[in-house]
Amino acid sequence: MRWFWIDRFTEFLSGQHAVAVKGVSLAEEHLHSHFPGYPVMPPSLVIEGLAQTGGLLFGEHLQFASPVVLAKVSRAKFIRHAHPGDQLVYRAELASVMAEGAKIKGTAHVGNELYAEIDLFLGVLAGKSQEMVFDFSVLAGLLRILGVLEVGRTAQGDPIQLPPRMLEAEYSSPVV
Repeated sequence: MRWFWIDRFTEFLSGQHAVAVKGVSLAEEHLHSHFPGYPVMPPSLVIEGLAQTGGLLFGEHLQFASPVVLAKVSRAKFIRHAHPGDQLVYRAELASVMAEGAKIKGTAHVGNELYAEIDLFLGVLAGKSQEMVFDFSVLAGLLRILGVLEVGRTAQGDPIQLPPRMLEAEYSSPVV
């Protein structure tokens, strides 16, 4: 991920659901032109934020063995706007998993108000290894920064652990 449309995870239950938050800030350049004088978070970026939330949930379920991409937006219903100062709360549920990918059922809320309902399909890039897309040490760092390892739990309630190959890459990476 080059652009991050989530700030941190607050819940992460492996193979089931994840909750992430995104603060909408007037410091974000895209808000100055969407719409001038009436800044709102672009719905396409909300879809991307939910895709990132679901993508990390699905990727962790696969032990980050294969790259995962947003393949299809099956449904997107937006109910209101999100403005600077709002906090978006993304909830992604792993609805079904198959060899080609996973269906994600998602919602976004602002406070207690429903902002959007979004259904996605995340595809697995068959024949590609995750290392071809991400440097594992960078991905491990991202999971730490976003709080996945802090709040993440397995179905049995144990803390989520990084896959061994990701730990090896993280520890062998030069510290900058």
